[in-house]
Amino acid sequence: MKIIGVYNIKGGVGKTATAVNIAHLAAKSGLRTLIWDLDPQAAATYYLRVKPKVKRSEKLLRGKGKAELDDVVKGSDYANLDLLPADFSYRNMDLLLGENKKPTLRLLKLLRPLSKEYDLVVLDCPPSISLVSENIFRAADALLLPTIPTTLSLRTMQQLLDFMEGHKLMTPVYAFYSMVDRRKRLHQDVIAAPGDPRCSVLETVIPYATEVERMGIERRPVTDYIPRSPAGLAYQALWAEAKSKVGGLTPMADLDSLF
Repeated sequence: MKIIGVYNIKGGVGKTATAVNIAHLAAKSGLRTLIWDLDPQAAATYYLRVKPKVKRSEKLLRGKGKAELDDVVKGSDYANLDLLPADFSYRNMDLLLGENKKPTLRLLKLLRPLSKEYDLVVLDCPPSISLVSENIFRAADALLLPTIPTTLSLRTMQQLLDFMEGHKLMTPVYAFYSMVDRRKRLHQDVIAAPGDPRCSVLETVIPYATEVERMGIERRPVTDYIPRSPAGLAYQALWAEAKSKVGGLTPMADLDSLF
């Protein structure tokens, strides 16, 4: 099982849209996929048409092992795609995690028992640097970092990389440019400039597109309701690139055929 965190300190960069679309594509490819909505705004939960039960998540973070996860995981409208929904109690997640003996490893401990049930876990992460963030960094095999090509977004990327370097966190970070408007000279200049050597910048660029904004109306991934659109094709390219970087993502059915 591989764990990918879709993360940025800054909100409004296309993080949740990325998490939902790559999770949908992974499931469509045959990977048994779980998306965990860790953001108290619960946008991924909304996009996937799931209504969480309030306070279940609080019990999860205080509980032990797989039984509590089974209690809160929900199926989606898509084969191979399950959701661990967020609710507003996640605004207190730092406090709940802090009650554990090893507070920076709680998410990893919760996810480990799922390795026989899922090929991939996608974490839709809240926009902050906090105890929740450090849990994500320690649990994930890789971080995908959607970044708008502006000065402020580049600054938050550097803040993240500084934090990880200062805490000796070795999780690979793969940045990609999101919400790109190629008519803007600033966007063109930022994309053309050399990136921070501490992370890789993927080739795929996600355009600023109406179809991504319409996810809130359609309550479906772009890769489902309009897959051949520019944004739909871009997310498909992003998933292919991310999958090759992370490695080790093979549907269990394909592995079984080898024996």
